[in-house]
Amino acid sequence: MAKQRPESGWAVWITGLPGSGKSTLADALADRLAASGRDVILLRMDERRKAYFPKPEYTPEERENAYARFAAEAAGLVAKGRGVILDGTAHRLRWRRLARQRIARFAEIYLRCPLETAMQREAERPEGLVMAGLYAKALERRRTGVEIEGLGDVVGVDAPFELDPEAECVIDVDAANREAVVESALLFLDRWLPEVEEP
Repeated sequence: MAKQRPESGWAVWITGLPGSGKSTLADALADRLAASGRDVILLRMDERRKAYFPKPEYTPEERENAYARFAAEAAGLVAKGRGVILDGTAHRLRWRRLARQRIARFAEIYLRCPLETAMQREAERPEGLVMAGLYAKALERRRTGVEIEGLGDVVGVDAPFELDPEAECVIDVDAANREAVVESALLFLDRWLPEVEEP
């Protein structure tokens, strides 16, 4: 593994709707970049939230706090010369802008995915760190008014995703298969990383 200089640290935040393929892309990029000799760490909001809040309630206040910690954790790793891939929806633009302000070498990869496609993909996801069937449960809550324990605002149903016009890479995932999405992201990183890693 190549030794990193503090000034060579960088961060890439993969954003998009739940079900858009963020985690699949993050895994693939982390593997490819590590194989190329880069010192890369993958931060997943779903995992880090449990570390920040062992019993998360997904309240608006908790989300604000979680994303502030997420950005700070990434900035700390970048300051040590690490390459950081962030996997987190971050639907509020201010959360991504906070990271952009704190990290000099920062890029956003936004997976632009129609809600219908994201809903279909998310419905196939098994129960894990995140509750399964988020969209179906959010739509049921909207229809009936009955709260579901542990279900916060669901992006795409209860809250919109706020686009960043400064996003360095936007990939349309509706018409592309997973391999094509990974290749598009790698093409971007092949151009971007050499620029930010220069001494």
